[in-house]
Amino acid sequence: MVAINGEPVDDWMHFVNMVRSSPGATLRLTYERNGEQSSVDLTPRRNRLDTGVEIGYIGAGAEQVEWPAEFQREIRYGPIEAVGQAVSRTGAMTLLTLDAIRKMFVGLISPSNLSGPITIAQVSGDSARAGMEAFIGFLAYLSISLGVLNLLPIPVLDGGHLLYYFMEVVRGRPVSERTQAVGLRIGLAMVGTLMLMALYFDLMRLW
Repeated sequence: MVAINGEPVDDWMHFVNMVRSSPGATLRLTYERNGEQSSVDLTPRRNRLDTGVEIGYIGAGAEQVEWPAEFQREIRYGPIEAVGQAVSRTGAMTLLTLDAIRKMFVGLISPSNLSGPITIAQVSGDSARAGMEAFIGFLAYLSISLGVLNLLPIPVLDGGHLLYYFMEVVRGRPVSERTQAVGLRIGLAMVGTLMLMALYFDLMRLW
């Protein structure tokens, strides 16, 4: 990339900043390929961030750097060390999931980030193409996220049953069937709404 609207492009970040500052505007991009220069019109898509700021977006990225062999290393863990690493990473992923839920409730993360079966299938395919390690890591993160969600204190979920058991211990008697029935309806409504929202945002991404 040589220039945008006649202004020389110094480096990749310079190009990124010019695109981000031009949402919806048509840019004249001059590029060089095989020693010859050509020009093409480029119109960045409008992309609104969670903060309300609108930026330009074209979906391009810089080519990944190939690290020399002397800068690469392979890390292996023994059976005992692997258990410690697994526990540590599971805890980190659990905290990450809980923090994402908290930020969604307080408005720091848009609900449009919710993903349903369509996005899960797409990401699963992408991770499988990236290699076995990436695919297994994605499955682990998905399992942990679903486990955390299942333990939320919402009736219908396992976390809701644990909540009833806790209330029974505190009160010394079981929660009434009427209360459990009302909680069941509320829980079904919440989970159903969440599923419909996730599916809606999945379809919006496809379109």
